[in-house]
Amino acid sequence: MLDTRTHTFGDSQYIQTTDGRQLHDMENGAGEFTVVFESGMGLSRSTWGLVQPLVAKYARAVVYDRAGTGRSQPDEAPRTLARITEDLACLLNHLGTGPFILVGHSWGGPIIRTAAAMNPAHIHGLVLVDPSDEHCGLYFEQSTVKHYARMNKLIPLLARTGLYRLMGSRPGRLLPKDVYKEHYKEDFTLQAARTMLAEGAPFLEDLRALREHPLKLEAIEVSVISGTQMSRMEQKFRPALHEAHRQTVAALARGRLI
Repeated sequence: MLDTRTHTFGDSQYIQTTDGRQLHDMENGAGEFTVVFESGMGLSRSTWGLVQPLVAKYARAVVYDRAGTGRSQPDEAPRTLARITEDLACLLNHLGTGPFILVGHSWGGPIIRTAAAMNPAHIHGLVLVDPSDEHCGLYFEQSTVKHYARMNKLIPLLARTGLYRLMGSRPGRLLPKDVYKEHYKEDFTLQAARTMLAEGAPFLEDLRALREHPLKLEAIEVSVISGTQMSRMEQKFRPALHEAHRQTVAALARGRLI
């Protein structure tokens, strides 16, 4: 059980989606704005262990688990961008009328952009943290398609042997102790691996759709935080993604690149 009296993320609760599934969220703080955090592909609320507590000093700050991650129930339906966004819309509806600031990391970036385009009246702003970006052509190269196919086979194997947890949990040691305990327990299970694959299956198709049918965010302020430090493995990908972020910001009426 979560001890919400002293938990880093604050109060814990469950909401129900339109088809009866339970989504778990936690919130802390108060203020004029409600800031909702959207994690990267296959990752739980624990991603935001170092960030949400700081934001909670100035605003109502909410983290949640997408279907099949953390403490939220899995979803039997395909985890398309549209389906994931419907769940986020349920959460926002439960949280009230806002105004909301949505923060999304990696695949969370397209998710919050889609949610904002669906209901811009209640969205004050977006913060995209190293977001997946349809303007990055490397996503659509054959080598990337083959990479995803290899990972589809490798990730379940790693989860069954425990290597998934061993490899993935190390960076999380910087998190607050209570968050890291849950991150270690929840984010590297076989169910977590299945969720990662379920979200990844329609990923490239959804990115292509965004490229062909750009989202309209004219009235919303959007900040894109684009990382420039890179590991040896990122020497090709990171500059291409950073350039994609520049292209995205240039097309926004109220965009800013950080």
